Amino acid sequence: MSELGDLLGDIVSDVDGTLLFCPSGSLYERFAEAGDPVVVATENALGAERYVELPLEFDDVSERVRFGVEGALENGFAEEGEQLVCVLALFSEGTDTITRVRAGEFEQSGVYDLFLNSRAEPSVIRNVLEVAIELGTKGQKGKRVGALFVVGDAGNVMNKSRPLSYNPFEKSHVHVGDPIVDVMLKEFSRLDGAFVISDSGKIVSAYRYLEPAAEGVDIPKGLGARHMAAGAITMDTNAVAVVLSESDGLVRAFSGGEIILELDPEVY
Repeated sequence: MSELGDLLGDIVSDVDGTLLFCPSGSLYERFAEAGDPVVVATENALGAERYVELPLEFDDVSERVRFGVEGALENGFAEEGEQLVCVLALFSEGTDTITRVRAGEFEQSGVYDLFLNSRAEPSVIRNVLEVAIELGTKGQKGKRVGALFVVGDAGNVMNKSRPLSYNPFEKSHVHVGDPIVDVMLKEFSRLDGAFVISDSGKIVSAYRYLEPAAEGVDIPKGLGARHMAAGAITMDTNAVAVVLSESDGLVRAFSGGEIILELDPEVY
């Protein structure tokens, strides 16, 4: 058993930092005594000085770790090439998984940038993703539907689009995240056009036909006009876009003209 302990000890030997994903208070205190851990969680309930906000509970552990490492690099909590130990709870509330990664050894996904460096508030992007995921899971009246949500830089987005029909949100002041409003979004998703949502989450418009310049936009084969429009509008403005595909049922997020996040609602 001692030999096994020595082998496992090699995993955490000579590391430069520790990332704690959703730790308990006692665990955080124990790691804090040995160093200065970075907490990666949906909220900073422990009041940690070094904290990376986790806007989504990524079921894929590799995506969760990637997001935490990208956040640590972005905030100056880690440097390129440093060895980091990531402590997670995957199968129970207690810590049961430890992995070691080198900061910067993988190509950055852009997911951290989507949430923390976008004009829109992170909670707004999270709320839009949740609407798209739920719509992708349940569909509309039992049928698969597609939807396009453009989030942030709403003034420019409106200038680069035109109405397809009346705007049910024209004189309203409703925001995404409100359960009643989310039901409305799901209902209106049956019709053509994009939703335009402001940085703060206000629903600016529905039924918008996007008319940005599409030059330079390159999307994977098999994806249609809705994805092309999402790529183009995020290249031509400072908005991000969330697309629910009617054909394959996946949810994709675009920023800067590129897909930076892909989720399957059925396994999310």
